[in-house]
Amino acid sequence: MCIFCDIVAGKIPNYTVYEDETVLAFFDVNPTSYGHCLVVPKEHCDSFLDCPDEVRNHVFEVAQKIANNLEEKLHCDGINILSNVHEAAGQSVHHFHVHIIPRYANDDHVTLEFGKIPEVDFKELLEKIK
Repeated sequence: MCIFCDIVAGKIPNYTVYEDETVLAFFDVNPTSYGHCLVVPKEHCDSFLDCPDEVRNHVFEVAQKIANNLEEKLHCDGINILSNVHEAAGQSVHHFHVHIIPRYANDDHVTLEFGKIPEVDFKELLEKIK
């Protein structure tokens, strides 16, 4: 079993933010910001890529509700919603989950950096993915 399956099963304690028959949302024990939450489906799936449509859609519906609540109650200045897929993208737990990361303009410890890549031939790129 994975750590998130153990949390869902009640084997590992957590600070539950939301729960229904499909998902569990809880505070991240290694938060990158104040209020950082995770939303995980109770059914194990490795990542966003193999999560059944119905479950994946519900995870994002719940993430939206939680994000709206965090914005209202914590008065954050922005929120990142993200899901990492595979280690190269930062996925450390192989159980689909969505991060809800409140951002604060004057006290922010989160770094997301986007660099520029060499010029792209978009026609060639389109052909590769069709």
